[in-house]
Amino acid sequence: MPKKLKTKKAISKRFIVKKSKKGIKVIKRAEGQDHFNSRESGNTKRNKRSDVSISREMKKVIVTALPYNN
Repeated sequence: MPKKLKTKKAISKRFIVKKSKKGIKVIKRAEGQDHFNSRESGNTKRNKRSDVSISREMKKVIVTALPYNN
């Protein structure tokens, strides 16, 4: 019987794996969104609403930790 792969739950809650024509894309939300955002400037608040792409090196680590999201 083959060994079942386990998903790293902490990583699955923070990252999203999407397939595109160019390959696999890993995105995450911008950090620092929890509280005390009223003191931030307008540019910083708007930038926190967007998603952030992950580097190639980190993408390899995240994709191996999420075996069933490909």
